[in-house]
Amino acid sequence: MERLSSYDCDSCYNPSNYRFLCLLMKAQSLPLSGLILFTPEIFSDTRGYFMECFRASGFEKALMDSGQVAVTLVQENHSCSGAGVLRGLHFQRQYPQGKLIRVISGEIYDVAVDIRPQSPTFGLWHGLYLSAQNRCQLWIPPGFAHGFYVTKGPAEVIYKCSDYYQPGDEGAIAWNDADLAIDWPLNIAQGEPLLSAKDRQAKPFCAQKWV
Repeated sequence: MERLSSYDCDSCYNPSNYRFLCLLMKAQSLPLSGLILFTPEIFSDTRGYFMECFRASGFEKALMDSGQVAVTLVQENHSCSGAGVLRGLHFQRQYPQGKLIRVISGEIYDVAVDIRPQSPTFGLWHGLYLSAQNRCQLWIPPGFAHGFYVTKGPAEVIYKCSDYYQPGDEGAIAWNDADLAIDWPLNIAQGEPLLSAKDRQAKPFCAQKWV
């Protein structure tokens, strides 16, 4: 199939190019089962650039190709955080959320922790950089705790969720848990990361009741 010119943004929406449109986002499986990194195709010219951020059919195919069931994304959140802020590690017990995460300004180190008791990678974590520059998106399926540290601020993070936020169902794991031993890329000059009061009181991994 012929590849569209990277200088022809408008032709992307020619109906005859529909098959190509389904491939505008490359999907890569990551070491922990279920994690998927999406990398967009960027079309640039003298005006700027164009990229497709989300396509339900392509997203569903990526999930099914990795052995997951299709989900419906029902809520979108947008946060803005300064450099040195750490949010997490958050999860919901009865209503676990899958999250499709992207960064539109700044840079974060994004971390997912497998909290599925029956998973062979239970208690393991994976981290990577998401930024406005690399424009990648990370899919974290239900059954993971999630957190991020802002390496370049301000960082604006947008994430779509597969279930609604349930205030009474939320839990948190201590960001510096000794058993998880997450290698956060902390900026020593900034000192300890800036946490919310709730995150400062988060329990260690071993103190959680994983059912």
